[in-house]
Amino acid sequence: MAIQGPIPIGFDQVFPHGCYIVGEVEQVKDFDASTNGRTVYAKDKTTGEPVWQVAVMDADPAVKAGQKTVAVKILSAVQPVPPASLPGLPFVPVEFDHMTVTAYVGQNTGRLAWSIRARAMRAPRTAAAPAPVKNAAAAATKEVAA
Repeated sequence: MAIQGPIPIGFDQVFPHGCYIVGEVEQVKDFDASTNGRTVYAKDKTTGEPVWQVAVMDADPAVKAGQKTVAVKILSAVQPVPPASLPGLPFVPVEFDHMTVTAYVGQNTGRLAWSIRARAMRAPRTAAAPAPVKNAAAAATKEVAA
């Protein structure tokens, strides 16, 4: 089979309506390697970098309530810093770069699930502002004619 390991995917394919941070950025614990008195943190098997995790809420209105919040794991040598909050919004909008997904079967459900990873998080890019109109009268005439 040609597909080996994580599948590269774009942010817009995973979160076409965007997403919002709803939790803290935390380092992922390696439960298999940790013991009662010693916590071991997970490292990516390919890069060796620490793995961080943040809970995000999918803004897609069609997603069921129980599936709205998902964890995104971020591979980074240092703790990723969320973007600044925006006035008037209860949650912080975020986008992720260099995303991958890995399919797995959930132990509790026996259903197909996806592990989402990224290399960085940032504030969402804003849509480009429309170019200024050079001739306001011509633009008004064009709008009326349409």
